[in-house]
Amino acid sequence: MQSASDRHEYPAHWEADVVLRDGGTARIRPITVDDADRLVSFYEQVSDESKYYRFFAPYPRLSAKDVHRFTHHDFVDRVGLAATVGGEFIATVRYDRIGADGMPASAPADEAEVAFLVQDAHQGRGVASALLEHIGAVARERGIRRFAAEVLPANVKMIKVFTDAGYTQKRSFEDGVVRLEFDLEPTDRSLAVQYAREQRAESRSVQRLLTPGSVAVVGVGRTPGGVGRSVLGNIRDYGFGGRLYAVNKAFPEEQKELDGIPAHRSVRDIDGPVDLAVVAVPAEQVPEVVAECGAHGVQGLVVLSAGYAESGPEGRERQRELVRHARAYGMRIIGPNAFGIINTNPDVRLNASLAPETPRPGRIGLFAQSGAIGIALLSRLHRRGGGVTGVTGVSTFVSSGNRADVSGNDVLQYWYDDPDTDVVLMYLESIGNPRKFTRLARRTAAAKPLVVVQGSGTTPQGHAVRATRLPHATVSALLRQAGVIRVDTITELVDTGLLLARQPLPTGPKVAILGNSESLGLLTYDACVAEGLRPSTPLDLTTSAAPEDFHAALARALADDSYDAVIVTAIPAVGEGTVGDAALAEALSSAAKQVPGKPVLVVHVELGGLAEALSAAASTAPQAAAGPPKIRADHPFRALDRLRATPAPAEPPAPGDDDRLIPAYPAAERAVRALADVVQYAQWRREATEPGRVPEYENIDEKGAAALIDGLLTRGQGLTLGAEETCELLGTYGIEVHRALPAATADAAVRAAATLGYPVALKATAPHLRHRADLGGVRLDLADEEQLRRAYTELTELFGTPDELRPVVQRMAPRGVDTVIRAVIDPAAGAVLSFGLAGAASQLLGDTAHRLIPVTDREATSLVRSIRTAPLLFGWRGSTPVDTPALEELLLRVSRLVDDHPEVVAVTLEPVVVAQRGLSVLGASVRLAPPPARDDLGPRTLPAY
Repeated sequence: MQSASDRHEYPAHWEADVVLRDGGTARIRPITVDDADRLVSFYEQVSDESKYYRFFAPYPRLSAKDVHRFTHHDFVDRVGLAATVGGEFIATVRYDRIGADGMPASAPADEAEVAFLVQDAHQGRGVASALLEHIGAVARERGIRRFAAEVLPANVKMIKVFTDAGYTQKRSFEDGVVRLEFDLEPTDRSLAVQYAREQRAESRSVQRLLTPGSVAVVGVGRTPGGVGRSVLGNIRDYGFGGRLYAVNKAFPEEQKELDGIPAHRSVRDIDGPVDLAVVAVPAEQVPEVVAECGAHGVQGLVVLSAGYAESGPEGRERQRELVRHARAYGMRIIGPNAFGIINTNPDVRLNASLAPETPRPGRIGLFAQSGAIGIALLSRLHRRGGGVTGVTGVSTFVSSGNRADVSGNDVLQYWYDDPDTDVVLMYLESIGNPRKFTRLARRTAAAKPLVVVQGSGTTPQGHAVRATRLPHATVSALLRQAGVIRVDTITELVDTGLLLARQPLPTGPKVAILGNSESLGLLTYDACVAEGLRPSTPLDLTTSAAPEDFHAALARALADDSYDAVIVTAIPAVGEGTVGDAALAEALSSAAKQVPGKPVLVVHVELGGLAEALSAAASTAPQAAAGPPKIRADHPFRALDRLRATPAPAEPPAPGDDDRLIPAYPAAERAVRALADVVQYAQWRREATEPGRVPEYENIDEKGAAALIDGLLTRGQGLTLGAEETCELLGTYGIEVHRALPAATADAAVRAAATLGYPVALKATAPHLRHRADLGGVRLDLADEEQLRRAYTELTELFGTPDELRPVVQRMAPRGVDTVIRAVIDPAAGAVLSFGLAGAASQLLGDTAHRLIPVTDREATSLVRSIRTAPLLFGWRGSTPVDTPALEELLLRVSRLVDDHPEVVAVTLEPVVVAQRGLSVLGASVRLAPPPARDDLGPRTLPAY
């Protein structure tokens, strides 16, 4: 506890779990008076050299005065943080606020001296870098804007920590000491450094789970059957190359092995390191297992046990405690309630899952939060017939269950630079951190395709996610903006994934269609038109076409620059069998090899043999075995034995033009939908190479807006601005709003019109009539006093008294297209800019487009064009095109306002009338509030429980 002299309560919000450079975790928290013994023990384990670097002199032990000084903080001018593992200190950092003379000071002094000490055994793990991020965030919160550090020239490691952080800094040398001074305001470079470190650390933490050198399965039954015994058998049967152990505290003391695998009563009894523990014991026994694993130095856990947050409030608290307990030992968790993990790399060969079939090796990374969906996805990728075909396997598979710790974001970090993964498929029931996922997805999609099925928006009970106010459709739109290929079903997920896994990206939407069925060709043509592709007239080879006819036609289409992709349609000839299927498959594959560079798809009708032949024509993967499935009788998923079995997987073929798999689809709509998704992704990827820029405008007064906002917020925490204040704030960003003068009486309306000048509009602004011209609450083009008074009388007779109507008078704007611009800061997704046309029809149809703020010039252009009613802006049916460049500029100005001032939590401009030249903002509202915390700008942290 803190003493009475301390000026602030213990800042619990500074506590955080972090992932270190080697993939392990540590907890960062403030140092208190209760840490005296921990501090002394920590200091005793630091080498003399490190002590010398910290104090610039031999300093073998801390005095009682030192211990008091280093454990008593006021959490304002004196702050100390510690990184802990297993409850013990591994590193400390401290700042002391100083004045211009270098002596201790209080606010408003905004500089502090900072110093670190890292235990030698933990140096090189990135502990100091993580502590610097956190102590910097604490300092900014307490009004400190600059750090100073004095370092001995020989202390190269610590100098590197400061210089590599990316902050703006100065360096000087005096009296044998290097003095570093650096501003704490985040810069583009410091954020880039932070994100790069985050990626390396989180990627490494997942890599440690997926590439263990030794595995212990805890909870292996003594008799066949059960989850633990099944996972142990799967690991063994798949050929895991590392050390494998069976653990069950109920084993007799004399039992030394089980099914030829070393058996132990506890993880602590294992002689040697254990990298990964697969936990399959009842939930109430898991804490004991976690403690044993932590004490033994296990690096990570896969918890298959159920009975956690998915079971209700008691289970949710059990899940929180599980995460806290594991992280205290530096371990990461997949699960609980997980289905398992798979790595098909021939150097690893790990199947620590309950999958009833052994997956084929391949280059698809697969993530599923649901175990049932994971089974379905693995099965569909595994099968050769009955739907999507063309054998492509899995590089790695993760089923996260309740994803209490390791999430899709972590696995995405791993797949980003995983050389074994070319395509990423994800089934997400919820997105815990949409802002971070969007950032990671954008970076990943620029390097390799990312296909996502997103749940309906209902969060499963086991998932702890922050609330979002954005509709499900909006989140989906933002994912597409980030380059994610967003599909609706797991069937589409596999359809699109198989096309991406072995076919090149198309360079455009032009599609050649050829085949031996005119009807099937026309169905494919219609499907292409419906999906926005540009198909050619189908080439009918007639039902008498031989394989060599298909070969010649496909080769010509691929060589023709008029086409970007080719869809081949095929129906079986009467009496044709597997021999014909194989010949056709070989003909198509050889033509694709001769003219590489364009994707080829096959639509087949009742051609199971062709589907398998297409795979065999280009793949070294094993063929499906005939006969009944070979799932062990004791497998807990025996009910799934109808699935086709296969022999042990072979190594995946290396990617290249010589072994391209041609995916085959049983319906034209499925093939075309997959191709349309890939065409859009290819276009996004081309555009991503030139992402655009955020323009600067000379008439933006950022400082003036900040001063105005600060003054307004002194009136309250949440504030909807009045009309004059709204106009003033928007005016600082060059956004002019047409004045609307109140008209409480007919005479007041006449005076307002005289001030503004005729012609004018008379509007009712009551909530039930506002922006609803279709209800008759607006009168336009009133040219004189007589018309204005008549309109005023009509409104009051129809809708009620002036007090109920709240009428206003506004000068008429040039006619054009009415639009709506909105910006909102969502606590989960961040700042979002939305655009659509005004009116009930657009609202009912949900015809609104969205972009994440800050918006670039290219994104503003695409935003205007991405709504379905966009043709109304560009001269639809002979109408006059409106000034879309002015509209795009307005969107960019609103984006700048919200991005520069996060206190602006909501902006609505409605209506914005876009004319042939220029535009008019006729209505506006702005809401201010203290901005929500942005964890993407703060220090790296794991989700808190």
